[in-house]
Amino acid sequence: MSPRRIMVGDQEVQIPDFNFKLTPIIIGLFVLWLATGVYIVGPDEVGVVRTFGKFTRVVQSGLNWKFPAPIEVVNTPKVTEVKRIEIGFRTLKNGQYRTVEKESLMLTGDENIVDAEMIVQYKIKDPVSYLFKIVGPELTVREAAEASLRTVVGRNKIDETLTTGKFTIQEETKTQLQLILDIYNSGIHVVAVQLQDVSPPKEVIGAFKDVASAKEDKNRMINQAEGYRNDVIPKARGEAEAMIRDAEGFKESRIKRSEGDAAKFTTILKEYRKAKNITEKRLYLETMEKVLPDIEKIIVPDKNSGNMLNLLNLNTGKDKGGKK
Repeated sequence: MSPRRIMVGDQEVQIPDFNFKLTPIIIGLFVLWLATGVYIVGPDEVGVVRTFGKFTRVVQSGLNWKFPAPIEVVNTPKVTEVKRIEIGFRTLKNGQYRTVEKESLMLTGDENIVDAEMIVQYKIKDPVSYLFKIVGPELTVREAAEASLRTVVGRNKIDETLTTGKFTIQEETKTQLQLILDIYNSGIHVVAVQLQDVSPPKEVIGAFKDVASAKEDKNRMINQAEGYRNDVIPKARGEAEAMIRDAEGFKESRIKRSEGDAAKFTTILKEYRKAKNITEKRLYLETMEKVLPDIEKIIVPDKNSGNMLNLLNLNTGKDKGGKK
């Protein structure tokens, strides 16, 4: 192309003569560049747009457009996906796992060592904070979860950690982890914390099994003793109640008998007062009848009175030997 000459002031300047056939190509390239700004946000994603590196807006799922790079850049984190972090172990590709002792070994409140493995499930609740407020979200969650678990285990004794306190430890660890992540303004929501395995270290696991067996024996003996107590005490209470009822019956019987004897004595006394001699003689004869039941008795009348006391002959039909 030949240069063109133009006058600028009192000076002559040469400029190249452009070929205007290149203009459609340039326009086409510009259109293609603008077309690269079209992007799709998935149904489980949120689009976070940065303009010249600074966050500007959030877009929802669907077909969207932005100024092409390097003016605007978009990140599309999956906000509905539940992510998983393993503490104290790692799952291998073949389905097995390996222990990470530097994460799993920790001290309890009574200064014993336990081997604890845990799974943390979380998802994104604030994509802007998740992308720009923390560096390495997975590493942040892992270290915060390990610190939370160590803190909670350090507040519990080993017996609670190995047996009945697991659920409480899980819930307290989840609360502690969420608190730390909120302080970091991480934009992460902890869905669940699950203890996979809590056991003594391999070096002392045999001794712990012996202790556990001894505790089981202790509980078994306690249960047996309580069963024996529950069997004996009701029987003793029943026997005591029966003895009380017998004593009360005996008391009532003696009272009624005494009352009858007293009434009989009162009646005899009345009769005695009416005819003292006759009543005295009758009582004497009745007593002799009880003392000598099988002996024939002969009543001798009083010399001074020629009268004989009329008595009922109780030995009628019997001879001297007691035979009929």
